[in-house]
Amino acid sequence: MVLRAHQLKPATGATKKRKRVGRGNASGHGTYSTRGLKGQKSRSGVSGLKRLGMRQVLLRTPKQKGFKSAYAKDQVVNLSLLNEYFKDNDIVSPETLLAKKLVKTTKNDIKILANGQLVLKNLRFKNVKFSGSAWEKIKTSGAVFEK
Repeated sequence: MVLRAHQLKPATGATKKRKRVGRGNASGHGTYSTRGLKGQKSRSGVSGLKRLGMRQVLLRTPKQKGFKSAYAKDQVVNLSLLNEYFKDNDIVSPETLLAKKLVKTTKNDIKILANGQLVLKNLRFKNVKFSGSAWEKIKTSGAVFEK
């Protein structure tokens, strides 16, 4: 037997009859036409309830705990690491720190923190930021600050 176009029909349960509201009380969808009583959702002109449904969407979406800032954080390097990776009179800049793999990228600012003591003399710092206590320690070591 050959299957013909007139013999095709959708699978059972695939199609549903449209709800016809406002066709009298005998239909079961008369009087208020399944809209309930008063309120914004019962009035005409509120089509699809798109504006009203946003709150439910927000409530149902899972939330992440905490806060994620939109601003990039400074990458930090401690004074103790400068002692290990640099020599006297070296330049400490984002490029040299990246070359020695002390930072991951030069796109974000780099900040020197005061963890450890600076033993080296006359380091030249270029385009890096400092914490307050690191600034004091570096100044006493005779470092040069370049722009």
